[in-house]
Amino acid sequence: MSATPVTPSGVSAEATAIAEQFVAARLAARCTPDYPGRIPESMAESYAIQDIAIGLFPDEVVGWKVGGVPPALQPKLGVHRLAGAIFARNVWPAPGDTVVPLPEIEGGFAAVESEFIARIGADADPAKTDWTVEEAKAAVDKVFIGVELAGSPLSAINDLGSAVVASDFGNNGGLMVGPEVENWRDVLDDIQVETVINGASVGTGGSPSLQGGAMESVRFLLEHCARWGRPLKAGTLVSTGAVTGVHRVHAGDEAVCIFKGIAELHCSVVRAEIK
Repeated sequence: MSATPVTPSGVSAEATAIAEQFVAARLAARCTPDYPGRIPESMAESYAIQDIAIGLFPDEVVGWKVGGVPPALQPKLGVHRLAGAIFARNVWPAPGDTVVPLPEIEGGFAAVESEFIARIGADADPAKTDWTVEEAKAAVDKVFIGVELAGSPLSAINDLGSAVVASDFGNNGGLMVGPEVENWRDVLDDIQVETVINGASVGTGGSPSLQGGAMESVRFLLEHCARWGRPLKAGTLVSTGAVTGVHRVHAGDEAVCIFKGIAELHCSVVRAEIK
């Protein structure tokens, strides 16, 4: 399934107001009890909102999270994945021997997701809007283990569907980047992953747990961003998807993401502060 064209026919005042409210809430670490406007019905509407929000957020985009669209919504929305911006201030090194604090907006949404993180090796051709998985794999120079903090001021963001998720930076709150996966081209699909929260195992999996695998997420994003007028640059980080599931957390929770044979990543959920 290909990426959906995301260039809006026009920017509405309504889209601008939604973007402004989401960005203000994130910067103030304040929850948004309800969706701040009319719920988008298409991915094009969602990305129009996100596009405005990227321009409003006072930071540089250094990566993208890729998430799955539930199978029941794929025919309507025309995609199997969605994307959200990751900003420089929300990327945290995770060497594997420290506990990284993950900020939860009180009253909002937060979840821990064990993920493989791909790094783009060279600027993508902005004119290239169709990619194969093999071409996407060749565009990646390194893969790391990591943890995505799924996060939003809107507690019900996942319940409201993928179009809502995409409108608020894909429900991304940050990214922990752990050690590099050596010889990833040969071993990626064999790495077993487990997520443990407060001492209890909550999910297991690996790259094959994702529809099409982790490199399908990279392929999708290369197409999606090129069609959006945001072709991927060298060094861009791609958080490829939750291989053990989406595990909701709250301040005070402790999580360990175990990438067997590589490292364990430890994180502690804390209250978000005003940025």
